[in-house]
Amino acid sequence: MLPQARGIFPRACAVLVVGIAGLLGGCGEREAPDARIKEVIAAGERAAEARDLSALLEHVSPAFRDEHGGGRDELKQVLRGYLVTHPSVHLLTRVERIEFPYRDFARVELTVGSLGRESAAATGFELAADVNDVVLELQLEDDEWKVVRAAWGPRRRD
Repeated sequence: MLPQARGIFPRACAVLVVGIAGLLGGCGEREAPDARIKEVIAAGERAAEARDLSALLEHVSPAFRDEHGGGRDELKQVLRGYLVTHPSVHLLTRVERIEFPYRDFARVELTVGSLGRESAAATGFELAADVNDVVLELQLEDDEWKVVRAAWGPRRRD
């Protein structure tokens, strides 16, 4: 998986991960599964930018684990803290690869760029910009895709 990140970076990335993946649930498979995932990634991006914590967590599995062993409750706390300290979040996402090793399991690799204003405690108008590699694993649960695992880290330069 991706290397471990330290400091605020993991919290910022958690917002990105869930923002992109939080709504990766879908009812049924009327369309090709990869097309459905791409459509819902766009919806997840909008939910993150709207700072809607409930929408971000709606499709995260109760069995969720991040790359450091943190669960859904820890993710919720990290997201809440990030949204409180960042009044503005802007995302740019690119799907690099979608794999379906099993009918009910997907692995998605994304590149995510974020731009967010720092907390009000900052002395000036300081911006934080990050580009990250994100890997999501999704499980089909009751006809909805649920995020069960997530890993992220700084963009690797090829």
